[in-house]
Amino acid sequence: MSHYTTIIKNGLVFDGKGNKPVKTDIGIADDEIKKIGDLQSEAAQNIVDAEGKCVTPGFIDMTSHSDTHWTIFSSPKQESLVSQGITTIIGGNCGSSLAPFLGESSVKEIRRWTDTSKTNINWQTMEEFLAEMDKHRLGINFGTLVGLNTIRRSIIADKQKIGKIKILLESSLKQGAFGLSTSFSLNDFDFFEEEDLADIFKMSQMNNSVVKHHLEDEGQNILPAVSKLINIARISGARTHLSHFKAIGKSSWNYFSKALEMAENARKEGLNITYDFFPYTKTGSSLFTLLPAWFKKYSRKDIMVILSEMGEKRRMELKNYLKKITLHYDKIIVASAASSLDAGGKTIKQIADETSRDGEEVILNLLEVNDLRVSIFNEVIAEFNLEIMAKDAFSVVSSDGVGYDFSHKKTNDLPHPRSFGAFPRAIKQLVIVKGLMPMETIITKMTGIPALILGIKNRGVIEEGKKADLVVFDPEKISDTSTYENPINPSAGIEYVFVNGQAVVKANKLTGLLPGEILRKK
Repeated sequence: MSHYTTIIKNGLVFDGKGNKPVKTDIGIADDEIKKIGDLQSEAAQNIVDAEGKCVTPGFIDMTSHSDTHWTIFSSPKQESLVSQGITTIIGGNCGSSLAPFLGESSVKEIRRWTDTSKTNINWQTMEEFLAEMDKHRLGINFGTLVGLNTIRRSIIADKQKIGKIKILLESSLKQGAFGLSTSFSLNDFDFFEEEDLADIFKMSQMNNSVVKHHLEDEGQNILPAVSKLINIARISGARTHLSHFKAIGKSSWNYFSKALEMAENARKEGLNITYDFFPYTKTGSSLFTLLPAWFKKYSRKDIMVILSEMGEKRRMELKNYLKKITLHYDKIIVASAASSLDAGGKTIKQIADETSRDGEEVILNLLEVNDLRVSIFNEVIAEFNLEIMAKDAFSVVSSDGVGYDFSHKKTNDLPHPRSFGAFPRAIKQLVIVKGLMPMETIITKMTGIPALILGIKNRGVIEEGKKADLVVFDPEKISDTSTYENPINPSAGIEYVFVNGQAVVKANKLTGLLPGEILRKK
């Protein structure tokens, strides 16, 4: 009787540690890598001939929004992700997590992305959330950070605020969260002094967990935003990671190399700073993010008044601000707008031309009639900055996307292509087309380094005794096929994807299996 459930033979094996690949065989027993070596004479229930193919650890996507967009519940197969080789996703990013939920205000933030009235939230603590997730079968492994903005909304503002926040943070970390996430761009952070934040981040450091940040400003003020984080990292000693790091807008592009230099100098001081990026020059974001910081700090109710005709003076200020920052309306595509079904897929300029209004008026009107829920694609990232960061030893690849099943074909909701092709695109563009790095380097940025940053012990590398999360792909065919106009397409060249030893992709086809595990930081 065979010792193995699956043997992958003759593949070029990349170990996820950055070493040169070796042609060898891998024997899988149930959910574990049992043997690496010559298994040519061995038998198994399933034999995969990987001659001429690359065999790698499963890709780890440390900046995923499948949780806050609720697709871990609505699209449990997470087909758009597993079909590009992703076997593990980490949620709870950008300050917002699905736990702890203590009171109505901590749930409110999720309404930016999903209608919570249709959902059954029957948990409060991180432990209860992860226990609930254990009951849901997934096609992918899922772990989460804890969002500081979510914790903040669970705390009543009083003199004990920082003490209470630290208690909630510590309990969430001890209950399995992989670290703390923040979004300095949200108004919650007016609540904190810099020393408060350092004190909170110290709690993560004491629990040997990463603190993962959405920068306060990725535009013209990117340098002060990075400087602020470095300073807090210096005081707290916390391991610091920047999510979807980028400089947005032409006026800020020349600052980006300086931002990387600041991070490098901080590392020379002994600080631990890393970042992730997605390999696209268009962002996928909320239309609301184009508006000025002072406006975003109003309550939702006041915002809706200002956007209506009743707030004419403030509305004019918003229009003047939008004119001043010289947006290219022919390059901003409306991805989704629930109450403006005919807007999806059109540029702001197209809508302006069709309605005989200026671009600024279109933006404000879209936000008003859609209750602020409008997502866009916007060409704002420089290709040369993307290449500089990709080559940096401290960068990793992420999707910054959402997992969907391929049945998601609503015409008024265009997902960003990164949700379908970020990882194959990084391999194709950065290694095969541009030759910026060897294949083993990009694979490490998708596997071993993310596992190390997060503290995932048994995944991210190919070693005997590790979990059998593996990808087999054809280096001559690997490519993303998802576009902005037609995003719902699987990647090419991904032939097999194993999650805990089971094939979720087999001979280029999705199998529909749900072998994912809910991960907790040990």
